[in-house]
Amino acid sequence: MAITRLKSSVHAFPSGSAAESATGRWTPNTDVYVTPTGLVIKVELAGMKSDSLEITIEGQRLRITGARPDFCRSGQCSFLIMAISYGQFETLLDLPTGYDLGAARAVYLNGFLRIDVPPARPQPSKATKVPISEGF
Repeated sequence: MAITRLKSSVHAFPSGSAAESATGRWTPNTDVYVTPTGLVIKVELAGMKSDSLEITIEGQRLRITGARPDFCRSGQCSFLIMAISYGQFETLLDLPTGYDLGAARAVYLNGFLRIDVPPARPQPSKATKVPISEGF
Protein backbone atom coordinates (compact mmCIF):
# COMPACT_ATOMS: atom_id res chain seq x y z
CA MET A 1 0.00 0.00 0.00
CA ALA A 2 1.56 3.28 -1.08
CA ILE A 3 0.74 6.67 0.35
CA THR A 4 2.14 9.62 -1.50
CA ARG A 5 2.67 12.90 0.25
CA LEU A 6 2.41 15.51 -2.45
CA LYS A 7 4.88 18.31 -2.13
CA SER A 8 5.45 21.17 -4.44
CA SER A 9 8.91 22.67 -4.53
CA VAL A 10 7.67 24.98 -1.79
CA HIS A 11 7.00 22.12 0.63
CA ALA A 12 10.23 20.30 -0.19
CA PHE A 13 12.29 22.73 1.90
CA PRO A 14 12.76 22.51 5.67
CA SER A 15 10.68 24.69 7.96
CA GLY A 16 11.89 28.26 8.13
CA SER A 17 13.48 28.19 4.67
CA ALA A 18 13.41 31.03 2.17
CA ALA A 19 10.78 29.20 0.09
CA GLU A 20 8.46 28.83 3.05
CA SER A 21 8.74 32.49 4.00
CA ALA A 22 8.23 33.53 0.36
CA THR A 23 4.91 31.65 0.13
CA GLY A 24 3.86 31.83 3.77
CA ARG A 25 2.68 28.19 3.80
CA TRP A 26 4.02 25.43 6.01
CA THR A 27 3.33 21.69 6.27
CA PRO A 28 2.26 20.22 9.64
CA ASN A 29 3.63 16.94 10.98
CA THR A 30 1.32 14.15 9.80
CA ASP A 31 1.02 10.43 10.60
CA VAL A 32 -0.97 8.01 8.42
CA TYR A 33 -1.52 4.46 9.61
CA VAL A 34 -3.82 1.47 9.18
CA THR A 35 -5.91 -0.02 11.99
CA PRO A 36 -8.39 -2.91 11.96
CA THR A 37 -11.18 -0.34 11.48
CA GLY A 38 -9.58 1.59 8.61
CA LEU A 39 -7.11 4.34 7.84
CA VAL A 40 -6.13 7.02 10.37
CA ILE A 41 -4.62 10.39 9.48
CA LYS A 42 -3.32 12.33 12.47
CA VAL A 43 -2.07 15.91 12.08
CA GLU A 44 -0.24 17.91 14.74
CA LEU A 45 -1.92 21.34 14.89
CA ALA A 46 -1.53 22.88 18.35
CA GLY A 47 -3.02 26.29 18.98
CA MET A 48 -5.81 25.98 16.42
CA LYS A 49 -9.59 26.04 16.51
CA SER A 50 -11.57 23.49 14.52
CA ASP A 51 -13.40 26.23 12.59
CA SER A 52 -10.06 27.44 11.15
CA LEU A 53 -9.40 24.04 9.54
CA GLU A 54 -10.68 22.79 6.19
CA ILE A 55 -10.57 19.24 4.83
CA THR A 56 -11.38 18.58 1.19
CA ILE A 57 -11.43 15.36 -0.81
CA GLU A 58 -10.87 15.01 -4.55
CA GLY A 59 -10.87 11.38 -5.62
CA GLN A 60 -8.26 9.69 -3.40
CA ARG A 61 -6.55 13.00 -2.56
CA LEU A 62 -7.03 14.52 0.87
CA ARG A 63 -6.19 18.21 1.38
CA ILE A 64 -5.98 19.80 4.82
CA THR A 65 -5.63 23.58 4.97
CA GLY A 66 -5.93 26.33 7.54
CA ALA A 67 -4.10 29.07 9.36
CA ARG A 68 -2.45 29.07 12.78
CA PRO A 69 -2.44 32.53 14.37
CA ASP A 70 0.23 33.75 16.75
CA PHE A 71 -1.71 35.47 19.52
CA CYS A 72 1.26 35.57 21.90
CA ARG A 73 3.70 37.67 19.87
CA SER A 74 3.88 41.40 20.43
CA GLY A 75 4.39 43.71 17.48
CA GLN A 76 7.96 44.56 18.46
CA CYS A 77 9.98 41.48 19.28
CA SER A 78 13.32 39.96 18.29
CA PHE A 79 13.37 36.18 18.21
CA LEU A 80 16.27 34.28 19.74
CA ILE A 81 14.77 30.96 18.59
CA MET A 82 11.78 30.53 16.29
CA ALA A 83 10.81 26.91 15.67
CA ILE A 84 7.01 27.11 15.59
CA SER A 85 5.33 27.73 12.24
CA TYR A 86 2.44 30.19 12.04
CA GLY A 87 0.19 31.40 9.26
CA GLN A 88 -1.27 29.47 6.33
CA PHE A 89 -0.56 25.74 6.04
CA GLU A 90 -1.44 22.93 3.66
CA THR A 91 -0.87 19.21 3.50
CA LEU A 92 -1.84 17.00 0.55
CA LEU A 93 -2.06 13.23 0.74
CA ASP A 94 -2.78 10.76 -2.06
CA LEU A 95 -4.35 7.87 -0.18
CA PRO A 96 -4.52 4.26 -1.30
CA THR A 97 -7.65 2.85 -2.88
CA GLY A 98 -9.84 0.60 -0.78
CA TYR A 99 -10.97 3.32 1.66
CA ASP A 100 -14.23 5.28 1.64
CA LEU A 101 -13.13 8.91 1.88
CA GLY A 102 -16.76 9.99 1.57
CA ALA A 103 -17.42 8.37 4.96
CA ALA A 104 -14.42 9.99 6.68
CA ARG A 105 -14.92 11.47 10.15
CA ALA A 106 -12.70 14.18 11.64
CA VAL A 107 -12.16 15.28 15.25
CA TYR A 108 -9.88 18.03 16.57
CA LEU A 109 -8.81 17.52 20.20
CA ASN A 110 -5.82 18.60 22.29
CA GLY A 111 -3.87 19.98 19.34
CA PHE A 112 -4.35 16.98 17.05
CA LEU A 113 -6.64 16.60 14.06
CA ARG A 114 -7.64 12.95 13.62
CA ILE A 115 -9.37 11.74 10.48
CA ASP A 116 -10.74 8.19 10.46
CA VAL A 117 -11.48 6.66 7.06
CA PRO A 118 -13.32 3.32 6.98
CA PRO A 119 -12.56 0.64 4.41
CA ALA A 120 -14.66 0.81 1.26
CA ARG A 121 -17.47 -1.69 1.12
CA PRO A 122 -17.18 -4.03 -1.83
CA GLN A 123 -19.74 -3.18 -4.47
CA PRO A 124 -21.89 -6.17 -5.42
CA SER A 125 -21.29 -7.18 -9.00
CA LYS A 126 -24.37 -6.68 -11.12
CA ALA A 127 -25.06 -8.60 -14.28
CA THR A 128 -25.84 -6.35 -17.23
CA LYS A 129 -27.20 -7.49 -20.59
CA VAL A 130 -25.52 -6.06 -23.67
CA PRO A 131 -27.94 -5.41 -26.54
CA ILE A 132 -27.12 -7.03 -29.88
CA SER A 133 -28.16 -5.33 -33.10
CA GLU A 134 -28.56 -6.91 -36.56
CA GLY A 135 -25.88 -6.36 -39.19
CA PHE A 136 -23.16 -3.81 -39.48
